[in-house]
Amino acid sequence: MIENDLSQIIIGCAIKVHTALGPGLLESAYEECLYYELIKEGLKVEKQKALPLVYEEVKLEVGYRLDLIVENKVIIEIKACEGLTDVHLAQVLTYLKLSHVKLGLLINFNVTRVKDGIKRVVNNL
Repeated sequence: MIENDLSQIIIGCAIKVHTALGPGLLESAYEECLYYELIKEGLKVEKQKALPLVYEEVKLEVGYRLDLIVENKVIIEIKACEGLTDVHLAQVLTYLKLSHVKLGLLINFNVTRVKDGIKRVVNNL
């Protein structure tokens, strides 16, 4: 399955979770529910996956964690904040570069319509 197909499934699952829960919960609640929905779709999903930083020849375990990674092709960064900022986008782009993954979805669940809280971030490897 390619990244665009996966992103459609992910967005559908995010909409389902948001419809059921609405805004106002912690990021961890949305993460668990989205993880559950993606697993139900039959996708391989890892949550809170450690992401090391490689500097020159040294692999540094500095505490970066991917909220969710789907099929090793799409990183999902979950937020429950007042609004997405450039720092949030930069975070996802950094994760994409460090992991050599092409597509990331930044999803803010603290909005009236979750569709308005989704940003696609592409790593032009």
